[in-house]
Amino acid sequence: MSLAPYLVSAFNTAKASENKIHDDATARRFGFKGGFVGGVNVYAYMTHQPLQRWGRPWLEHGTGEAKFGKPVYEGDIAEVTAAEDADGMALAVHSQGVLCATGRAALPANPGPAPALSGYKAVAPRTERAAADETTLRVGDWLGMAPLPVTEAFHAQDLLDIRETDPLYRKEKIVHTGTILRCCNWVLTHNVILPAWIHMGSTVRNLGLAHVGDTLTVRARITKNYEHKGHKWVELDCMVVANEAVPVIQATHIAIYRPRQMAEAA
Repeated sequence: MSLAPYLVSAFNTAKASENKIHDDATARRFGFKGGFVGGVNVYAYMTHQPLQRWGRPWLEHGTGEAKFGKPVYEGDIAEVTAAEDADGMALAVHSQGVLCATGRAALPANPGPAPALSGYKAVAPRTERAAADETTLRVGDWLGMAPLPVTEAFHAQDLLDIRETDPLYRKEKIVHTGTILRCCNWVLTHNVILPAWIHMGSTVRNLGLAHVGDTLTVRARITKNYEHKGHKWVELDCMVVANEAVPVIQATHIAIYRPRQMAEAA
């Protein structure tokens, strides 16, 4: 079974961010057409059809995965296609005729025990940030995020920014699952300086819901730090938590924290 394609006029929410991969001039210097639309936003687009297919239960205990291969640019149409199979749903994002992202989603009948909150250490974000490298992103270290209170105004603007059309988020004041994943970006940027970096993929297990009025934090452990094809990569095992009590997602979050173009430009 195939669902109707979901078309989104992509919007770059991070133009003013510290991450200059979202800035047109820097991205062009690195050989791209312009600043990227964030991977977490593209993931947000990819979650629309799973929500259509499975509804609120998918947000509560479904799974999602996204791998980003090519950028999606602001103003271009991101076309998300979804096809059901025996294991759930295969997802793909095309823009301007280019395959930009692939992924999967599922609603397991027997998801198994959720990871325990006690297995994830709560720490405050570092008081001083240093440049991202093998030392500041050392395998085994724990990272925390500055708490995010989800206000009515934040929620409304967030849904506009990610172009979400499903009414469930507004009606039930549920924080968008793509926004929950964005917290895994913030747990990096709140701890180290990342002049230009690229979110490359995430594997997500939904554990519960966050709502307007909740405060979100992240408990993240660095699991890998390595070099591949001249890029410096980092992988995190993250748990996003509402009100320091309710696990919302567990995610493996993968990023290039130092693109090889930075070394070439140095």
